[in-house]
Order: sequence, then C-alpha cells, then structure tokens
Amino acid sequence: MCVGKQSVKLGYLFAAGLCVVAMSGCTPGPAYVRPSVSVPVHYKESASPQGWVTARPGDAADRGNWWQVFADPVLDKLEARVDAGNQTIQKSLADMRQARAQIGVARSSYFPQVTAGADANINHTSKDLVGHSLAGRTVQDYSMGVTATWEPDLFDRIGHAVDAANARAQASEADLASVSLSMHAELALDYVDLRQIDAEAALLKQLVDNYVQAKQLVQTQFDGGIASESELQQAQTQLQVAKAQLIDLGEARAQREHAIAVLMGVAPTDFSLAPVDHSLPLPEIPAGLPSTLLQRRPDIAAAERRVAAANADVGEATSAFFPDLMLSATGGLEASHFAQWAMLPSRFWAIGPALVGTLFDGGRRHAQLSAAEARRDAAAADYRQTVLGAFQEVEDKLASLHVLADEAVAQQRAVDASSRAAQLAMTRYQDGATDYLEVVTTQSVNLAQTRALVELSRRRFAADVGLIKALGGVW
Repeated sequence: MCVGKQSVKLGYLFAAGLCVVAMSGCTPGPAYVRPSVSVPVHYKESASPQGWVTARPGDAADRGNWWQVFADPVLDKLEARVDAGNQTIQKSLADMRQARAQIGVARSSYFPQVTAGADANINHTSKDLVGHSLAGRTVQDYSMGVTATWEPDLFDRIGHAVDAANARAQASEADLASVSLSMHAELALDYVDLRQIDAEAALLKQLVDNYVQAKQLVQTQFDGGIASESELQQAQTQLQVAKAQLIDLGEARAQREHAIAVLMGVAPTDFSLAPVDHSLPLPEIPAGLPSTLLQRRPDIAAAERRVAAANADVGEATSAFFPDLMLSATGGLEASHFAQWAMLPSRFWAIGPALVGTLFDGGRRHAQLSAAEARRDAAAADYRQTVLGAFQEVEDKLASLHVLADEAVAQQRAVDASSRAAQLAMTRYQDGATDYLEVVTTQSVNLAQTRALVELSRRRFAADVGLIKALGGVW
C-alpha cells in the first residue's frame, strides 16, 4: 500500500514535469528591436548631400591608420606606440576581458553542478533522553558522497542572462574601440599643436632677426644724428617684445610634449621631440561624406548593445514568473567505521525532481520587471541621444572646416596687405619720409596678422582631426 502511494506521488510529479516541459516551448520576454531614431537625409553642412543612407552601428569595421593622412613619419611612429603603452586603453582592455569572462559565468548555468564532500562526526547523546534508542551512546558517522543538481532552462531564464552578457561584452569591445580612437585623436591634436608652435616659433625667430637688423639701422641713424633716441627705444622695445613672445612659446611646447609622452605611456622625463622648421600639410577631407560612415562610430555601437542587454534583462525578469524544475541526484558511502565503507550496505543514494514556483512575494517580481523595463527605456534614450550627438559633431566639424577655409583666404590677404604695409613703412623711414613709429605700428600689425594665420591653421588641423574622430576614424 505504501509503495502504491509513493508511485502515485511520483506519477503526479512526473505529469507536472511534462506539463512544465510542454509550456517551455515558449520564450517569455520581449523580442529585441533596435530603437528607432530619426536620421536626416543628408548633412546640412555637406556640400555634396547625395548618396546618404540611414546609419547603423558597425564598429567592427577596420578604421585603419587614419593619422597617415597627415603624411608625417614622426606622427606615424608616435601613434603606433599608443595602443601598447596608453594606460587608459589598457584599462578598457581589461574591462573588455572581464565582460567576456561574464559570458562564461552565464553559460555555466546551462550545465549540471556536481559537488563532492566528506564528513566525519562523533556524537554523544545524553542519557537523560527518554525513549531515545541512542541515549547515553557515542556514535561515529563517516560519510563521503557526490551530489549533482541541474536546472533545465525551461523558460529561457539562463538564455536571457547569456544574451545580456554577450551584448555587454560587445558593448565593452565597442568601448575599447572608442577609447582607442579618442587616445589616437588626442595624440594627433597634441602633435598638431606642437608642430604649429614650432611653426610660430620659426616665424618669431625670423622676425627677431628682422628686428635686430631694423634696430641696427636705427642705431646707425641715431649715431649719425638722424634718428631720435625715442625711435631707438621703440626699435629696442619691439625687438625685446618679439624675444619675449618667442620664449613664451616654450611653455606651451613643453606641455604638448609631456602630454604626448603620457598618451604613449612614457614618463615625460624620458621623451622629447626635436623642433622642425616646416608645418604639416593640411589634409583635404571630402565634404560629401556618406552617412554610412557613422556605422564606424564605436560609441553608437556600444549604446545599441546596451539596449540589447537591457532588453535581455527584461526577459530574465519575466522568466521569474514561471516555475523552476530542479533535478538532483546524490550518492555515496556512509558508515560508523572506515572499514565498513567498502561493504555494499554502506552505499546510499537519492534521486528526484523538484518543481518550485513562487506564489506570493509581496510584488517583488513585478517591481523587478518594472525596473528592468525602465532601464531598457533609459538605454534606448541614451542610444538615440548618442546618434543625435554624433550627427551634431559631424555637422559642427563640417561647418568649422567650411568657415575656417573661407576665413583662411581672408586672413592670408590680411597678412599679405600688412606685410606690404610694413615694407612700405620701412622704405619711407629709410628715405626720411616718416618716423620710426609708423614702422613699429605696421610691423606690429603684420606680426599679429601672421600669428593669427598660424593659429587659424592650427584650428583647421584640429577640425580635421575632430571630423575624422566624429566619423569613427576614417572617411
């Protein structure tokens, strides 16, 4: 009779298990759909808007050595050292390895968990226990066994966790690409600044030489009684101001040099760059850039992958509303003496399924599901904002390039005009037609306009690097 009742219980449990397995054919949780985002047909600041298509994340594309567009072998060598030496990149690389390891952690739940253990107990029971068979006796218990448990993923709870881990690992890979792009771009900007400082220093050195010659001319005329002492002091002042401006450039150059060293993972003490007397060629970046290049932006890919991970979290929270089926088996040896372990009666085992479901939790699962849905909505908003910000960055850099190119033409005309005025003023002074104040004034204007042209060139280089970065590393 006892056996019959046990069989009936096992039958009910088996039938319940079959029902659960039948229900497991459905996967709870929302299917992932990439968040929609409004994408313009073309860039407003692009001179050639034809051929644009909707941008989609594509951070796996090879960005290449985009800095080679500047045609500077020194810059190429410096950039080649960034990936291996930059500590920010190394940290991001470690974060990526950690995210990949979490995939293995999530996948491990697919497999049974097997544990083994041994136990030795000596227990003495009180004699004052009434009706106890072991009262006043000392009992030794030695056991050793193996336990295996397995939870079939009936409602895709583990599957959602694995999907979330995969998406977060992909987001971490995109983060690494984004950090690498930023570090390379930052080094390029610092290098461009340094070379522009060198160009400005070469300009000031030439002006110092010119001012030395001019002072010597005034000194000669002063000695001859033609020029006044005031004119001599004006020439001296102009010369010393130019020398002071040349010396002042040393601070900015040292800071750029130190920044480049740190970006490569090198102590500033152990790094230096020799000055050059030529400027970098300004690369020409096409204005008509297809929007497919936004696929190369790793920050967009990372934001999209985080939406996918948050959506998988919603699925995992939904799976918590369904029961769990646990399969377990235990077996081993247990006896009061070690010698009895080898005997057949010392064996023990147990096997059986368990179906567990939560009937009441005070609304905890509903709250967890609501929180997961809110995190998904927040991630979707971050993704849309990242896409909009990407378009803004490209528009800004395209506008900068167009405006600065036009400004450079006008500024070059201003330099040419001020240079001609300075030459005419010097000629008039040598002919005795004017005093040296006019020379000083025109030369000061020419210096200011020439330095403004150098600064404008630096801004155009920075806009070029910024556009390349905004497009994900290449056009």
